[in-house]
Amino acid sequence: MNWIILIIAGIFEVGFTSCMGKMKETTGMEMYLWLAGFLTSITISMFLLVKATQTLPIGTAYAV
Repeated sequence: MNWIILIIAGIFEVGFTSCMGKMKETTGMEMYLWLAGFLTSITISMFLLVKATQTLPIGTAYAV
C-alpha cells in the first residue's frame, strides 16, 4: 500500500512542477489559479511522501 501512496505522491510532484511552469507564463487571475494548483499539489505530495516514509526507507522513497 505504501508503494501506491508513493507513486501517487510522485504524480502530484509532477503536477506541482507543471503548475509552477504555467504560473510563470501567465498573468492576472489565471496566475493565481495556477498558484492555487501549485500549493495544493505540493501539500498533497509532501503529505503522501511523509506517510509513505513511515514504513519505507527515506532514500528509496525520495528516489522514487
